[in-house]
Amino acid sequence: MSLLEIRNLSVRFGADAPPVVDALDLTVEAGEVLAIVGESGSGKSVTMLALMGLVDAPGIVGADVLRFDGSDMLRLTPRQRRRIVGKDLAMVFQDPMTALNPSYTVGFQIEEVLRQHLGLKGRAARQRALALLERVEIPAAASRLDAYPHQLSGGMSQRVAIAMAIAGEPKLLIADEPTTALDVTIQAQIMHLLLDLQRDRGMALILITHDLAVVAETARRVCVMYAGEAVEVGHIPTLFERPAHPYSEALLAAIPEHSRGARRLATLPGIVPGRYDRPHGCLLSPRCPYVQDDCRARRPPLEAKAQSLARCFHPRNQEGLV
Repeated sequence: MSLLEIRNLSVRFGADAPPVVDALDLTVEAGEVLAIVGESGSGKSVTMLALMGLVDAPGIVGADVLRFDGSDMLRLTPRQRRRIVGKDLAMVFQDPMTALNPSYTVGFQIEEVLRQHLGLKGRAARQRALALLERVEIPAAASRLDAYPHQLSGGMSQRVAIAMAIAGEPKLLIADEPTTALDVTIQAQIMHLLLDLQRDRGMALILITHDLAVVAETARRVCVMYAGEAVEVGHIPTLFERPAHPYSEALLAAIPEHSRGARRLATLPGIVPGRYDRPHGCLLSPRCPYVQDDCRARRPPLEAKAQSLARCFHPRNQEGLV
């Protein structure tokens, strides 16, 4: 059984509103590194927030299966969910400065996780909090326990957020664009830290990112999302070398290195469809250079192609692989 299994997940904000995540299928195995990529607004973060139970009203989450480590996440009571979220299932959010509570010290916030999920108190909690700060490579860790978030840099704040996330020794860690708000040099350090922790603890890692170079170096599989749908899911490096979906192909072509020597960078014309202007057929059809009549008439399912799962009637790069 997979550690995480998602079948036909949908998220909408209002009973009559179009879905912002639609018919999403996804699995994650124990110890696996899965990357989720796509443009801003493609539903990457909302998918993980739905799993964590953090989609508030008027948000509506539905799924045929939303199971983590054998638990049906849609049927759990709030008390049962609190035993899992923050312990076995944890998340590092995109902006470290807003992920931490400005009214409490770093030590208090880490110790609160330890009290809630591991039952540690007093000196034991304090020592464990210090060990966690040292594990995420914060210099002068003992002095940072009594610091407030505003006294930390962005990189240190993100390290504190990671320390809180791993405090309960999670089986699955979700990192939602964990380096977006950081300097380039700090980004590399944070990514190295996350992967080091993943290997040491044997936990699964879902990495939400725009950086395809990071995906190529770190992930075992990648899920490409577009307009709330998973349009391709496949293994690295096969998907990068021979993408089946035109959107995957366009994302890879947009990497600046691929346009070296050209007058202009490669782009995909048009814009992502909004909530109320979604095309009847394939959601990429208004922008796809390979569109045909059946693409405009019907929505393609996510199904096995020669090298990956892809949501396309006319997949790319199939020659010699069938």
